[in-house]
Amino acid sequence: MINEVRNSVLSILNKNNYGYISPSDFNLYAKNAQMEIYEEYYSSYNKVINSENQRVSGTDYADIESPIAETLESFLTTSYLSQSLKNQFYVPSLITTGDEAYYILKVLCYTNDLASGTDTSVLLNSLVDSTASFTSLGINDDDIVVNITTGAVSSVNVVVSATTITLTSNIFTSIGDSYGIFSKKVVTEADKVSAGKITMLNTSTLTAPSTTFPSYVYQGNKIEIYPKTINKKGQVQANYFRFPKVPKWTYVTLIDGSPAFDQSQSDYQDFELPTEDEYKLVTKILEYCGMSIRETEVTQFGMAQQAHEQPTFSVQQ
Repeated sequence: MINEVRNSVLSILNKNNYGYISPSDFNLYAKNAQMEIYEEYYSSYNKVINSENQRVSGTDYADIESPIAETLESFLTTSYLSQSLKNQFYVPSLITTGDEAYYILKVLCYTNDLASGTDTSVLLNSLVDSTASFTSLGINDDDIVVNITTGAVSSVNVVVSATTITLTSNIFTSIGDSYGIFSKKVVTEADKVSAGKITMLNTSTLTAPSTTFPSYVYQGNKIEIYPKTINKKGQVQANYFRFPKVPKWTYVTLIDGSPAFDQSQSDYQDFELPTEDEYKLVTKILEYCGMSIRETEVTQFGMAQQAHEQPTFSVQQ
């Protein structure tokens, strides 16, 4: 979609010789435009919910909530959090999970520690411990397996024998790595509290967080889990809405110096918004272009088109 959006923007600009927008400028405007529309989804969803509560929202083909929810859910993801120190875990980021959290919906804690030890042999997609007794420890399919040495997380596929478990991914590639296994069935949702409140909670025997009712607080780019016994890799998982990936129109330079679209490049990234928002992307990018080249007519055109835009599922109702 990103190439179609750029072609539309250039076509409108060139119609009246307003100027040319370089690929780097276009990519910058595309990022900002996508983020604007992405944030509108949340306010739109809030408006629709309020309309439903007031019994002024439609149903069936007039149901606006479901398409907005489906679009938002496409950005909903779940990741195990990387451990920082003891009971501190990093908030999802490009470095730790490969994406950035826009809004953390839930923090889940797995508190039932089933087994720990060291792998004694390397087998593809497997955990092998000649000293273990996996069959008698109550380990089930989908239980969480953590390579404590590397921080990699996988899950149980099949308990093959007392000493061997097959995994859903290959996280043990060298002998001597430490591991931990946690029950997938025993999970609790941590309650988010303020830094000031957690001090008060911890000083009371009645309200202190427990493995049954854990809590967490934000500490910069980390979250701190209480009780402090929840302090192992693979024990904490976040369910969150991520930021959309930064769009990038990639190209090759032709002999005459003009850029030609090339999506085969490794850093190519299309818009992550639905096709129905292509029109909104064009108009928003035109606003940025108008300000860049100091042509008020271009900015006014983009704003006017948005004002007269036919309602879509992503438009605030």
